[in-house]
Amino acid sequence: MAPTFDSSRFAAIARYGFVWGTGRRKTAVARVRIRPGSGKFEVNKKPVDEFFRIERDRQDVRAPLAATQTADQVDVFVNVSGGGTTGQAGAIVLGLARALKTYDASYEPVLRQNRLLTRDSRKVERKKYGQAGARRRFQFSKR
Repeated sequence: MAPTFDSSRFAAIARYGFVWGTGRRKTAVARVRIRPGSGKFEVNKKPVDEFFRIERDRQDVRAPLAATQTADQVDVFVNVSGGGTTGQAGAIVLGLARALKTYDASYEPVLRQNRLLTRDSRKVERKKYGQAGARRRFQFSKR
């Protein structure tokens, strides 16, 4: 399933050497670059296993590569900022899936089937005035 390199088909690789994808989740933003390679995966200039301590996050960020069976065919470089570890992992998943879709359009059905190209729009709801939180009210006293 490995794509063959064709400069007209991969104009982004021919021009810059990388394919880009941007992912967002909660308040985290991930800028993902991929290029043909041997399977190197770096997040903020650290190996992915060093950056993500929780196994669930490690599996999540590798999900697009596992779905398209490209884990040992592309090098992945990620700059991620904002949010916490779970939000950053979700942002990387979306950015990596978008980059893989640009890299080879034949991956899109597999990525869509695994729901890796869908943006998770859930964010923290703001606190309202006159209340203790977003939905929680202050305690009511009848007497």
